Formats: sequence, C-alpha cells, structure tokens
Amino acid sequence: MAERSATTSAPPSGVVFLDKPLGWTSRQAVNAVVRLFSRSGGKRIKAGHGGTLDPLATGMLPILLGEATRYADYGLRAEKVYRVTFDLSFQTDTLDREGEVVARFDTRIDEAVLRPVLAAFRGNIEQVPPAFSAIRVNGRRAHEAARSGESVELAARPVRIDELELLAFSFPEVTLHVRCSKGTYIRSLARDIGARLGVGGCVTELRRLSTGGWPEHMMVGLEELEQRREACVLPLGMWLRDLHTCHLNREQARRFLQGQRLQLDEAYRGETAVFCEDILLGNARLKPGQKRMVLHPVRILPSAQEYFL
Repeated sequence: MAERSATTSAPPSGVVFLDKPLGWTSRQAVNAVVRLFSRSGGKRIKAGHGGTLDPLATGMLPILLGEATRYADYGLRAEKVYRVTFDLSFQTDTLDREGEVVARFDTRIDEAVLRPVLAAFRGNIEQVPPAFSAIRVNGRRAHEAARSGESVELAARPVRIDELELLAFSFPEVTLHVRCSKGTYIRSLARDIGARLGVGGCVTELRRLSTGGWPEHMMVGLEELEQRREACVLPLGMWLRDLHTCHLNREQARRFLQGQRLQLDEAYRGETAVFCEDILLGNARLKPGQKRMVLHPVRILPSAQEYFL
C-alpha cells in the first residue's frame, strides 16, 4: 500500500529495523537513532522500540519514530525469530555470559540425548522469566532488585515455541534456531533445556533475525542509516501490514478524524488500518451495528488531522 506523508514539513514518522550492535542496550540504540534524525536546534523527535534486546544480543530492533511510536505494541506482541548459542558446562546469575558464574557442570551430553529434550520444548510451554529482566515486581524492575541482592520470584507464564531446530552442536556449545511467541525469554529457554539435561545453559551469543515476520535483509546498521536516513524508514502503513485496510472518502475521513463512528458497507469485523487516498488516518475496529458495520476510531494520527481538518 503506497503511503505519502500527510504534511511535507512533518517530522520523521515510521519504522527503522536497526541491526542493534553488540553491547548496546535497547535504549542506547533508540537514543542513537534519535540523534541521527533530530534536526539541529530543533525539537528532539519521539522514538521508541518494538521489543527489548539485551546488551549481549544483536539483530533486529524495530525503532519507531514520531507518530509511529503509538504502534510500538505491534512489535512487542509479534512473534520473534532468534539464533542462539548456549554453553552447557556452566550457568550464571543472569543466564548469559555477562553474569557471575554460579555453577559448573562436568557431565558430558551427546546429541542423541539432546534431541529428545529439544522436542519436549516445542509447542506451548510454561516459562519462568529470568530474575535479571525488565519485568516489574511490586512496581520495581526485577533486574534492579536482583542487582541489589534481593530474592526475586517471578511467576511462570505461558509461551509458545513454534520452531526449535538444532543448527550446531559441539559439546558444550549448542546453537539453535528459535521461532517463538511474544514474551518468550531465550535465556530462560536455554536455562530450562540445560536443567532438563541436568547441566547448565548459559547464553553466549544471541541474534534476533526477525520480528513479526519481517525478513533479516530489512535490517540496517548505524553506518548505513547515517548515510541513507530517509530511505531506511519504513512507512507506518507498512508496519501495520497485517491489519485489514479500510478506505474512506474525504468526507468520511473528516468525520473519522473528529472521532465519529461511521456506518460502512464492510463484511470484515475486527481491527483495521484506515486510509483516505494514500494517507494513513489511524486505526479502528469494525463492529456489527443494527444494519451495517460500524467503524469505531481507536487511534487517530495528528498529521492526518492537520491535513484534512
């Protein structure tokens, strides 16, 4: 779906699929992109990310700019694909190689023992997140409490592992391809596989290959982003590609942008991205009315309001 900017002078709005560098926090990556897109002497642009990556991890970090930050949750709740390597011979307090070693294991595991254990982790499973995570416990980040030496107890939560394939195995290192649901912690997965084997499971390398089905080749490094800034920004309408699309005429668009509900001849029901011509207006829900489907506004883009109202 083609999409043009609602205003020519509008600040950047869209998504950058950054290939996050090793050692950076997700916030550092967002700040770096903000500096690249903020105009000298101008107001700092809004930006956020669509799914945290640990400093140890590299790979796809969707960074949303301007109005697109309203839709960061689409990245947070999307499925992810990873390549992970973990070591069975030890474990750390953080479940990755950046932490303090808390246990070492001498038991040698062979592939014939490993494969059946991997099979047990495919599908719907219960997973306890790492103590060193951003989950809030009593209003405080779990990792803050853990670093203070406090005991952190997190409840198990359901996640789904759609693909879990062995890419390489040379004891003690295991390398897997993982496609999983939102909320899955790869460090916890490595820990639990190791625990099932009676050994460790410490992540040594982690790379996110995809978010929400976006392919690996969409990623850009910081150097390319600096050289080709605008060309690296995916339009917000494309970020919402999995939504049904609804097209309004100008009169309907003005009413929608004023927050009014609209009766439409639509067969679809559910969430939809709303366009007029080739301009994204926002998103809405189509629900059955007495005689026709009714479009209920959910989020409305200010740039579209400026253009049409």
